[in-house]
Amino acid sequence: MAATGLAGGYAVARWTGKRPLGGVVLGAAGLAAGRERHRRGGVRAAAGLGALYLAGFAGAHPPARKVGAWPAVVGAAAVVAAAAWATADRA
Repeated sequence: MAATGLAGGYAVARWTGKRPLGGVVLGAAGLAAGRERHRRGGVRAAAGLGALYLAGFAGAHPPARKVGAWPAVVGAAAVVAAAAWATADRA
């Protein structure tokens, strides 16, 4: 869900031309992912995923100038997805 929020937020902002609307998608997906991670893994897990989510959002901006926006967003989303998967509760 977190990786989808990063890519989905960017896609909505790009295709509608309304960055605030993309921010709404980004925020809603981030909150939903954080809520689910909190339910399954507790406060520390949710805080860690939330911090990585924000870092992915911010971190995608500098490389976007060099490699393009979509590759940067997909790369950030992949890192967030891998971390979420690696730390998921497998019980």
